Amino acid sequence: MSNNYPKLHNASWPGVVGKGPDADEPFIDLDTMLDLTAAAEVDGVKFDGVDVFLSAPHVDIDSTDEDLKVLADKVKYRNLKIGSVVAPVWPPTGGGSAMGSEEERAKFVEMVKKACGIAGKLKELGVRDTGVVRIDSSCDVAGWSADPAGNTNKIADTFRQACDVADAAGEKLAAEGEICWGAMHSWKEMLKLLEAVDRPNTLGFQADMAHTLLYLLGYNAEEDAILPAGYDWSDKSVFASAYKMLTDALRPWTIDFHVAQNDATVKGSGSHDKTGRHCLANDPNGKLDITDAAGYWLRENGEVTKRIRHICWDGCMFPNAVMTDPQTWNDILGTMIAVRDQHGWQE
Repeated sequence: MSNNYPKLHNASWPGVVGKGPDADEPFIDLDTMLDLTAAAEVDGVKFDGVDVFLSAPHVDIDSTDEDLKVLADKVKYRNLKIGSVVAPVWPPTGGGSAMGSEEERAKFVEMVKKACGIAGKLKELGVRDTGVVRIDSSCDVAGWSADPAGNTNKIADTFRQACDVADAAGEKLAAEGEICWGAMHSWKEMLKLLEAVDRPNTLGFQADMAHTLLYLLGYNAEEDAILPAGYDWSDKSVFASAYKMLTDALRPWTIDFHVAQNDATVKGSGSHDKTGRHCLANDPNGKLDITDAAGYWLRENGEVTKRIRHICWDGCMFPNAVMTDPQTWNDILGTMIAVRDQHGWQE
């Protein structure tokens, strides 16, 4: 029998991230993202669920119980589940910098509290049984660099407050490593932050294959690059050694996983700073053998860890014409199935 774990999820936030009034393209509404996800099918296999962004115009962080029931009904109608949810911790969405003033940090924690509340309500509504609440530091690298040690300590303290909130709600938090977030912009700084927070039962790492590829190259942290300058991508043995070093360090912390592709460049759009460019799964310029690379995260000493109960495709800042093409999602789903076939299990 084919593996049925981890479950296969699509992300809804690519309809929002890097789009809107300050970008070149408008938002794609949540219903459309749900429809595209539900319609995808490869050899009779479909997506099991979606991960969602808790911010308007998709899911308002101040949604009422009735709003959430409507959301749950929409998802159930399409035979999907909701998994991980993204807390809107950034100033434009109501949050604040995790290394900012007391007021800003309080806003950050308040957004996490609201997100945990929504996550719990979705469980009660029978539409969510796996996943985490995603956060990041909500501050840029340049600002953090003014006082690296002091700012990391501030961020760690804010994250500990967020952990208290998550513990009370029965949720786990995952910090997404992206090169655009201060104290999370390199694999070494990410480890320092996780260790400084020191709440491994509550706070873990969210590994996105597109973003973590940039860790190897030292974007925004040249001193932490693992691959040599001028690396020849055809040298697979050098890549394998570097990727193993990276994943061995971060895998023990990893509690949420994004399948993605990257061409080793960066991209920004709208209000989103430059970060690892997401490419289509079959992009000829993609540097990752996705199925093989996923195994570095999903296996330990050759054995499937079974720690990740669902995996999610993340592909932000694609053109809307690509996003609304059904073939895009069939290609992505096919890639997800290949990852599960190779590194999943049967329950």
